[in-house]
Amino acid sequence: MSNKNSTGYIFIYAAILIVIVAALLSVAAVVLAPYQQRNKDNEKMCNILNAAAIPNVSNDNAQALFDKHCTQMLLLDGNGNILDDSGKAFNTNLKQELYNKEQGNGYSLPLFVINNGAQNINVIPLQGNGLWGAIWGYIAIADDCNTVVGANFDHASETPGLGAEITTEKFQHQFQGKTIMKNGQFVSIKVQKGGIITLPETDREHAVDAISGGSITSKGVDEMINKVLSCYLPYFEKQHKEE
Repeated sequence: MSNKNSTGYIFIYAAILIVIVAALLSVAAVVLAPYQQRNKDNEKMCNILNAAAIPNVSNDNAQALFDKHCTQMLLLDGNGNILDDSGKAFNTNLKQELYNKEQGNGYSLPLFVINNGAQNINVIPLQGNGLWGAIWGYIAIADDCNTVVGANFDHASETPGLGAEITTEKFQHQFQGKTIMKNGQFVSIKVQKGGIITLPETDREHAVDAISGGSITSKGVDEMINKVLSCYLPYFEKQHKEE
């Protein structure tokens, strides 16, 4: 009979347990992966629809509402030409595409066209950097290629009560009705430290109040919107010409 107190027995017993646990974890990961991916997809669809101000969106009805309201998922090149409209845009990694652009390599830009029953809304994903890590979100531009319909933002590790306030309705609601063009020139949406009250009245429709105490995160949102939206200007210009 083997000695259960021996070093060899304990080693073999531990090794068998590790193998069994690893196998169980692997099986669990494989089984749960489709559900985890579905939750990620639902969250993404919710964010796109919320940016376009589609009401009553939840994880439970995200797929149905997305299928109803999303009329196109486009991949654009840097000149505003449509590269693909088969749905590949949904899984395109904007962060990687922006990096490709910075490196001087080929890149593509995802855009989601959401119809709210009155107009087609261009929903554009955003990717940038805050104080402590990545920030991201979506901004929706009306069919005039100028007026903001809505926006939402999220973050990896911004400070609660400060930079993390970019996720609040109070901050995000400010973007509705703002415009990204002034006298035919792109000016983006400025996130103004000290508030839009510090700007000339003619500039206030192109700006929102920064977060008090979250100046670096606010600056990150400002730079993110300006950087990403500027990439889509060729597409907007083509839309205007077609009209």
